[in-house]
Amino acid sequence: MAQPKKSLSEASKSKETLRKTYGETSGAKGRNPPKTLRQKLDRKTKMKTVIKSTSVLKQSGPGSILHYIYHSTLGQSLHSQMRRKGAGDFIGGMKFSPTDPSKVFLASGDGTLTLQNFDGHPPTVLSRVQDCGHDHHNVCLWYCCVDVSLSRQMLLAGDNMGRVSLLGIDGQEIFNEKLHKAKVTHGEFNPRCDWLLATASVDHTVKLWDLRKMKDKNSYLHEMMHDKAVNSAFFNPVDCSKLLTTDQYDQIRVYSSSDWSTPQQIIQHPHRQFQHLTPIKATWHPMYDLIVVGRYPDERVCPGDLRTIDVYDANTGEVACQLLDHNATGIVSVNKFSPMGDVLGSGMGVNILVWNREETLGHKQLAGQAQQEDVQPGRGRGRGRASSRSQHRRMGGAGRGERQGEDEDNIGKLKKKLAFLEESSSSGTRARAAPSRGGNDDSKTRKGKKK
Repeated sequence: MAQPKKSLSEASKSKETLRKTYGETSGAKGRNPPKTLRQKLDRKTKMKTVIKSTSVLKQSGPGSILHYIYHSTLGQSLHSQMRRKGAGDFIGGMKFSPTDPSKVFLASGDGTLTLQNFDGHPPTVLSRVQDCGHDHHNVCLWYCCVDVSLSRQMLLAGDNMGRVSLLGIDGQEIFNEKLHKAKVTHGEFNPRCDWLLATASVDHTVKLWDLRKMKDKNSYLHEMMHDKAVNSAFFNPVDCSKLLTTDQYDQIRVYSSSDWSTPQQIIQHPHRQFQHLTPIKATWHPMYDLIVVGRYPDERVCPGDLRTIDVYDANTGEVACQLLDHNATGIVSVNKFSPMGDVLGSGMGVNILVWNREETLGHKQLAGQAQQEDVQPGRGRGRGRASSRSQHRRMGGAGRGERQGEDEDNIGKLKKKLAFLEESSSSGTRARAAPSRGGNDDSKTRKGKKK
């Protein structure tokens, strides 16, 4: 039994109209419809199919990022759906929840501090910067950094006007004051001493605070003046007694709890910044007092210098090794060791490099291959491939032969140091990356082993 005409789709109706108009009925030959009319009908049918598939996606609810990327490769426009999965603006800072790894705290450029999750549920807005509005105010405020303290059940967020906010995990405001003259680029709780807080700012200062005594901008414990704006201030994971700061031009500093007023090391390192470059921040190795940072050389100062990834000994300020992949010559702004320190991830533009332990510490071999993942612009897809042989270089004004000799000496020293640390760890002895100056205990242990 034939279905009534009301149940026919519009495309079927159009085809039926064509058959009637041009005599294309069953058992009869008639004129063929013009090409233009056929093309219109085909376009209309394709549009119906795309609209239908898009509506199915909306009804099925949010999927994974890979799900949306796959449909994007098929030519479907899903920008609005992808946007709903993100922070809604640029991300000033992010921190995983210490109690639930499927959730992350985000400081966003839209002026909100949110708790995002990876299961597709809507984000929870914990705080919103006062008087923030891109369209209604001459000066817009936004959060630039975030950190979380598990022991104190507290969040920290700094904004672009120098204010620092302390919140409960649920978003309840505890403290909100202007502590810096300009943008707060970084804020961090000390993991070992949870009342100690460090903040960095583009006002050329890093400040240490006692949470128990914070009142206003003048209630800091220590103020560390820098020559340029400061991007970050990280406590070292080994014992949290050191502070690593990175400015926006050519200085990396290491401060020690023995004397916060004077830097223990000032490392001259080119990493100048401009507006459209992700800020370069030196970070710590989780097990040893080693520093990793990307190099952005200045041709006006040192012609021919390469964009390497530099690993420094924090106790001596000397270069331990340098990493370079000739297949990825971008500026490496982001470098981060894995929690165990056996893998280093490096981010630059549209490339991600992954280095293994032998490459980053020079422990077993001097050269290896990095696994590189290329992310295609606008596509969001990646493909893994092996890169060319990496090179470790010692950069400086000396000749090539001298640089290689110095590099071998530094790597040899680092090998001995790491061998001692691993042997001490296996015997149950707590070891540090390098003995402090004047520290006799470690030096005696080394002499004993040489004998």
